[in-house]
Amino acid sequence: MTLTIALDTADGDGVPALMRMSDAFTRSLYPSGERPPLDTIVAAPNAQFFVARVDGKAVGCGVLVLGDPGRAELRRMFVDQTLRGQGIGAAILEALEGAAARAGVTRLQLESSVDNRDALTLYRRHGYRERGPFGSYAADPASAFMEKVLSRTP
Repeated sequence: MTLTIALDTADGDGVPALMRMSDAFTRSLYPSGERPPLDTIVAAPNAQFFVARVDGKAVGCGVLVLGDPGRAELRRMFVDQTLRGQGIGAAILEALEGAAARAGVTRLQLESSVDNRDALTLYRRHGYRERGPFGSYAADPASAFMEKVLSRTP
């Protein structure tokens, strides 16, 4: 298995199908449907979209959204459910953190569903800690808010 993670576009090879899977998974976690589709997040001018590929096939993704100086948000990390448990999510997270550090980010924040236990476990294992809502988020019993302080050297 050859895993690569790189910046990509919403219309990259295999990416539209991956984005549909991510959107369906997100809808299952947030039945109210209040979360934007992934293509909207990726289209933001301050977004960096990373795609993980196994042997060339798009199998996972994550978005780094640069914000106020020194801050960024991780959005919509996703791995194809048939390939979970193989370290792909951790590799995507490390790629996003590396890109954030290179961009001068010292504080990474994220929102995740409280029902997305695998993701919350991954984030905690990588040093993310619970915090209150940030940015435009409001307190929501369906949401967990986390952050990690990055070292200053990439």
